[in-house]
Amino acid sequence: MSRFRELAVLLAVALIGGGSLAVVTIASAQSGKPPAKEAPGKPAAKETPAKETTASPAAAPAATKAKYGIGREAKPEEIAGWDIDVRPDGQGLPPGKGTARKGEALFVEQCASCHGEFGESAGRWPVLAGGAGTLASHDPVKTIGSYWPYASTVIDYVRRAMPFGNAQSLSGDDLYAIVAYVLYLNDVITDQDLELSDKTFPTVKLSNEANFFDDDREVSEKSFWKKDPCMTNCAAGTPTVLGRARSIDVTPEDGKGPRVE
Repeated sequence: MSRFRELAVLLAVALIGGGSLAVVTIASAQSGKPPAKEAPGKPAAKETPAKETTASPAAAPAATKAKYGIGREAKPEEIAGWDIDVRPDGQGLPPGKGTARKGEALFVEQCASCHGEFGESAGRWPVLAGGAGTLASHDPVKTIGSYWPYASTVIDYVRRAMPFGNAQSLSGDDLYAIVAYVLYLNDVITDQDLELSDKTFPTVKLSNEANFFDDDREVSEKSFWKKDPCMTNCAAGTPTVLGRARSIDVTPEDGKGPRVE
């Protein structure tokens, strides 16, 4: 066996057998002498493993605020750009003033293509005026005059979302003028020259406001709340069928239902 091959074999045995054997075997192979035999009865000395050192908590670097590299904190002026809601009590109204007389021309220019010149709707866009006394009928017409609860919701929505396709482009004065014209179409105000502003607008009341109220189920329905509700045989007596969908014609027959365009 050549010298280099012998060294390779000894090195392989050393790697399999352990670190201490590797030192003795390689040293013997290099010197050409057989490895010394260990004295009988004496176990081989064990190597003392090095102690692991752990850094104390005080030595750890201070925690830093996580940064994900996405976006940034919003600036106050950016937040103010979104904080434009108007409450029923008038809080949040923008500064400005306008009359229905001035608002008519603005409405025709900015709004009539969808809502008609008098709020009657063009095509299938929403109707803004009319519908008084129709809410209890078979075909209620829900408009600003007949249905909406607060004038603030009118100016809030117009300010936020109108004109369609060019939202939030109206100045404060144009906003009040257009809303004054819409209120005039609904007979909410009767004077074309009445000036609406952030000071006078909170006094405007719509006719259907009284029919809107806060959700009071926590009080009015509290008697129905039970920790262990009844799930079977809860009503006394035998149930009676009062009507069927077919007999009252709520399910249209094939070919007789409403057409969907």
